Amino acid sequence: MRIKFPKGKQREFLRRVIERTNSPSLRALKQFGIETGYQTLKSYYHETRTLPEFLFLDLCRLAGIDKNRLKVRMIDENWGQVKGGKR
Repeated sequence: MRIKFPKGKQREFLRRVIERTNSPSLRALKQFGIETGYQTLKSYYHETRTLPEFLFLDLCRLAGIDKNRLKVRMIDENWGQVKGGKR
């Protein structure tokens, strides 16, 4: 599953995680055991990609954010994909 935030809210969520964990930057979040690459984290920060559910839950746990109070939508992994091939 993927997590879809309203426009601009995914960046705000990541800023709040950085602030609450006292990290100096997005790159420093990796010290907390996040196994996602820095370029991928940047894509999430710039909202070009949606957050996967496991990362969303890890970030909520790290920052002490109640995931139920956020206005997010759960979408399938294949959301937005187009069927390919011959008809």
